[in-house]
Amino acid sequence: MGHLSVDVRASLRFFAFYLANGTIDVDLLDGFDYRPALFQFGSPLEQVFAIYSNVLQVDTNGEVLNDGDAQYRAAQWIRRYCDPTYVVEPPFQAWETELH
Repeated sequence: MGHLSVDVRASLRFFAFYLANGTIDVDLLDGFDYRPALFQFGSPLEQVFAIYSNVLQVDTNGEVLNDGDAQYRAAQWIRRYCDPTYVVEPPFQAWETELH
């Protein structure tokens, strides 16, 4: 069984850092301290990582193609979770939110 490429591992590491630091997609989440809501119980945090990893695309060489898009979709879910008036556009598709 192969390992994730260095590029994928770096993307996951930076995503986790930005998420824990409160700086994921600062344009969309400016003014929202989502950390208490996500970190209090495991399920919301699990969903954030599921969306990020489901949206993340990797080429045949293991290079990440769309880290920004994956982070943005995760940030949209966070925003909706913290602000029920926020409308996610485009709406999430089932494959984006599926837990594996």
